[in-house]
Amino acid sequence: MTARRPLRHSLRTRLALAYAAGIYAAGFLVVVMVAVPLASVGSTTPEGAAPAPADAGAGVGLPRLLAGSAVALAVLVPVALALGWFVAGRFLRPLRAITATAQVISAGDLHRRLDLGAPVDELTELGRTLDDLFARLQASFDAQRHFVANASHELRTPLAGLRTLLEVALADPDADAATLRAVCEEALDLGGYQERLVQSLLVLATSERGVTCWDELDLAETAGKVLASRRARAAEAGIEITESLAPATSAGDPRLVESLVANLVDNAVRHNHADGWVTVTTRAFGAEAAVTVANSGPVVPEDQVERLFQTFQKGSPDRHGHGLGLAIVNAVARAHRAALTATARPGGGLSITVRFTR
Repeated sequence: MTARRPLRHSLRTRLALAYAAGIYAAGFLVVVMVAVPLASVGSTTPEGAAPAPADAGAGVGLPRLLAGSAVALAVLVPVALALGWFVAGRFLRPLRAITATAQVISAGDLHRRLDLGAPVDELTELGRTLDDLFARLQASFDAQRHFVANASHELRTPLAGLRTLLEVALADPDADAATLRAVCEEALDLGGYQERLVQSLLVLATSERGVTCWDELDLAETAGKVLASRRARAAEAGIEITESLAPATSAGDPRLVESLVANLVDNAVRHNHADGWVTVTTRAFGAEAAVTVANSGPVVPEDQVERLFQTFQKGSPDRHGHGLGLAIVNAVARAHRAALTATARPGGGLSITVRFTR
């Protein structure tokens, strides 16, 4: 750790000198503009009046007044310096707190915050800006750690399966073209699964990092775009999709919001049953814009709903997917400071609503 160079003149010293110089200049102006005219009053004799006797002691002589003023100005120097030092210290106290806390945070404690509180001034505004910066840095580092841990954990199984599949095929001396073609198709399926998993992990990491751009968007248009690309696959699975898309404008990252809606719809289609249904609704009310996705499907215990929004969690071991869809929804909602509510339907399936601030 390199030693910090000592400051030749600290900010407190410069401010104290500036305050003292202002006070001293004000005192000097008082002497020049007030004391000198007052001293001349006593030495002035009105026209036609007899001059005052020499021993009458009329007024204060100019030399004596100037001498007293000089003494007062000399005494004012240390008083002005002490007052300037005190005032500068009071004003710079939040800045010292910011510096000390920032040094602790830079050493690795990203969970610390400044929390300057009142009074609200330029320094507290700076503290709030730094708190937001530290929060984004912490979210970025956490997202990076989560991505590395999740990727290393979840990619290990499909990679091992792909390696085993290829080794078995190569070790079979009687493998014909049909067998090798079947192995290649299975390898492509595993590769597609890995590609979707990596894409989901990237979206999850981006969501956990936070929103960097806020653009105006319409949840109805976003939901309509997502449904247009999912209808064919839902129809193949025998699932009917209905929609009620009223204009609902909000602000956020359009790509992340589209990913949120897409994962809600994909989750509703994937975890459904034959002849099931999915309903997508957008609406605006008051200061909020909301999107709701409800679906039929297996019965989900009420105490298991919250667990489904954690990474790599599935409703049951035999469910398809990699358990990241609702985790992405949760991360995108938190990044946009949106309220997310999920309830288990009595007849089976879920109803999930995300409410954005308009």
